[in-house]
Amino acid sequence: MTTRPRTRPRLRPQGVLLILCGAALLRIALFSELYLRYVKEGLRPYLVISGVALVALGLVGMIRRVQEEHEHEYEYEVHDEDAHEAHAGYGRDAHAGHGHDHTRNPRIAWLLTAPALALLLFPPPALGSYSAGREEARVAAQGTGTFPELPAGDPVDLTLGAFASRAEWDTGASMKGRTVRLTGFVTRDDDGTWYIARLLVTCCAADAQALKVQIRGADAPAADTWVTVTGTWRPTGKPGSDAARPVLDATSVKRVAAPSDPYEKR
Repeated sequence: MTTRPRTRPRLRPQGVLLILCGAALLRIALFSELYLRYVKEGLRPYLVISGVALVALGLVGMIRRVQEEHEHEYEYEVHDEDAHEAHAGYGRDAHAGHGHDHTRNPRIAWLLTAPALALLLFPPPALGSYSAGREEARVAAQGTGTFPELPAGDPVDLTLGAFASRAEWDTGASMKGRTVRLTGFVTRDDDGTWYIARLLVTCCAADAQALKVQIRGADAPAADTWVTVTGTWRPTGKPGSDAARPVLDATSVKRVAAPSDPYEKR
């Protein structure tokens, strides 16, 4: 009787790929707040569930692979023993190739795990000035009208969306004579004009829309730098016309750390 030497079970790239993708989801959604770069806060539970499911599927697949190889080796040994008794030495030659693994994956398939490993180790950054520079601001207002007065006290903190809406559509000029404070990242045009911007998301980063406010009266920091700008609104045209643009005359520009949630919400 011949006994094939036992071999260590071979890992399948499919199982490893599932585990890496699941681990990447858990890293950004369960163990950190990096998921806010890509989706809204309310989607966190679904990311965690998806990550757990992917890891579980990968582990189940790997365990089944080990069991199948052990069963395959056992069947080979039993078959080889029967063949030896029936055909003497001929049986060994006839079945010498029986243990060949016809389901072996090509080694190049392991290259598929490289993007998943990169995602786990180096999560992509949030959208920044490149995205903002390729889409004009879209505001929630659908027409001109009178906006509610701003809260008392200066400076008043506004989102970029609120500032842009009032600058473009408010016939009551509610920001006139008021000092406002805006926070966003820096983006610049080729002619030197610069803006602070944020991305507005409805569901996730895939549907992001750019909100930009032009800054005048101050030098531009480096692109993608997060800043808080304090200043006064500069009227540029009749509300509702193409000339009405969100512009702020800056009195101070202060660099700040990027927020954990970089997007504005609708």
